[in-house]
Amino acid sequence: MSVLHMNEAGFNEKIPAAPIAMVDFWATWCGPCRMLAPVIEELGEKYEGKALIGKVDVDEEQGLAARFGVMSIPTVIFFQNGKEIDRKVGVMPASAYTQVLDAHM
Repeated sequence: MSVLHMNEAGFNEKIPAAPIAMVDFWATWCGPCRMLAPVIEELGEKYEGKALIGKVDVDEEQGLAARFGVMSIPTVIFFQNGKEIDRKVGVMPASAYTQVLDAHM
């Protein structure tokens, strides 16, 4: 699976172990999130085996959203060895995300 849908336990296990990770905080009812979904899927395929690309549903995982101060969705947070290194809020072109991933690989 190229995009990993994570709950809090999965997040706590996978993110610290990943050299580079990108996590989309989203919700099913969010229009901009649905617009961004194909970009996230595309990046999941492009970076499979190189970076962890994940999604967290903020309605199901409110604790994770609160832990990272996610106030607006979509919010995409980048992690390196478990530490936040960047974040993008709102819908952006794929290049905005690949730039961060490529710079930290």
